[in-house]
Amino acid sequence: MPDVPGSEPMRGETALAAPTVLPLTLADILASLRLGMADFAAAPRFGLAIGGIFAAIGLIIGLSLTRWDMAWLIYPFAIGFPLIGPFAAAGLYEVSRRLENGMELSWNAILPVVWAQRRRELSWMAFTMLFFFWVWMYQVRLLIALLLGRMSFATLDKFVDVVLTTPQGWLFLGVGHVVGAALALILFSITVISMPLLMERNYDFITAMITSLKTVLASPVAMLGWGVVVTLAVIAACVPFFLGLLVVLPVLGHATWHLYRRAVRLPV
Repeated sequence: MPDVPGSEPMRGETALAAPTVLPLTLADILASLRLGMADFAAAPRFGLAIGGIFAAIGLIIGLSLTRWDMAWLIYPFAIGFPLIGPFAAAGLYEVSRRLENGMELSWNAILPVVWAQRRRELSWMAFTMLFFFWVWMYQVRLLIALLLGRMSFATLDKFVDVVLTTPQGWLFLGVGHVVGAALALILFSITVISMPLLMERNYDFITAMITSLKTVLASPVAMLGWGVVVTLAVIAACVPFFLGLLVVLPVLGHATWHLYRRAVRLPV
């Protein structure tokens, strides 16, 4: 296996054979979580650094929204944050891959792998995820304009009061969460396996998304259970000023790598 995943040259015009999708159970989910925790414990400095970057980004955006009198956007931002979380995990996947293969663990070994993704198919998946996040935030603003446009809520407290105590607020919550759940389900289905797959092998991103979708369809209970775990964990991590991402994000990133290993069998 090459030191930089996915860096092996393509052989002429021959396409890579598609991965084989394997069935998963809830036991695989729990086992992947345990392995993710073990990887984080084995190499905490990498996980804390990557989680710290995203925690800092979340904190800066939250403080900026408060400064601009748009604190009411913090909640939808926190809800949508899991949509781009997997993009942060490329470095974590590489840490898990190296631990798995007994390879050197250092920033000099990991950062070139992450940097190399900018010229590979993984960058298209990052664009897809950011596009979904933009759609999510746009539909929040649209629903606010349609359902709450005549109400005033310059502060987060006022926004919470409006959405929890008025019929318009209840409708906003209901419609917003249904639309958000649909977006999250679609994005989860096409990225949960495709991200680590694209980091390791030179598949095109369409094949990777199809493989990810096939994995979800083959094991809907286990995969949807994983999606619920990821969503709830990241939302909870965002509550204390995004500081929970320091631990939650790396554990989930490492766990996703191990789930990917159980979900597909790659051609030799």
